[in-house]
Amino acid sequence: MAASAQIKFCNLCGRGVTQKIPPGDNRQRYVCDHCGEIQYQNPKIVTGCIPVWQDRVLLCRRAIEPRYGYWTVPAGFMENGESVQQGAARETMEEACAPVTDVSLYGIYNLPHISQVYMLFRARLESEAGYGVGEESLETALFLEQDIPWDKMAFRVVSAALKRFFIERQTNQFTVEVTDIV
Repeated sequence: MAASAQIKFCNLCGRGVTQKIPPGDNRQRYVCDHCGEIQYQNPKIVTGCIPVWQDRVLLCRRAIEPRYGYWTVPAGFMENGESVQQGAARETMEEACAPVTDVSLYGIYNLPHISQVYMLFRARLESEAGYGVGEESLETALFLEQDIPWDKMAFRVVSAALKRFFIERQTNQFTVEVTDIV
């Protein structure tokens, strides 16, 4: 399991914390020495879209680390107060200025080594010209399968999802996959 960030202070009362196994639990947690509040650390949820226009998919070239300059689908961390579908659509708008419709779950990818869960959705671009470059992107482009820069993809999880997408698109039989990426 990926090492989590060390917590030094309680998020409830601000006093110091210690690592120990709380009563009724089975793993070490940061626990406040003063008020007993348990400081849980949970995986981050990454949500995003595979935006499609006819036979092409929309990709973004990253303007941020990690993997600056590499290509990916529009995706990012889910925010409080939104559903995963809303987060996927928001990330697509933020990174590619692209409104999407028909947002449907395509895959859940567990990345326990970095404590993340990716939830990727298939989505349809509202128009062929309906995209641009958001603040976190250097450029965006629609790609035919044969033109995707596979050697310049930012993340293995995105490459795996796209490869499966193109295989399933041949029969128009899309399944929801739940898998681990190690």
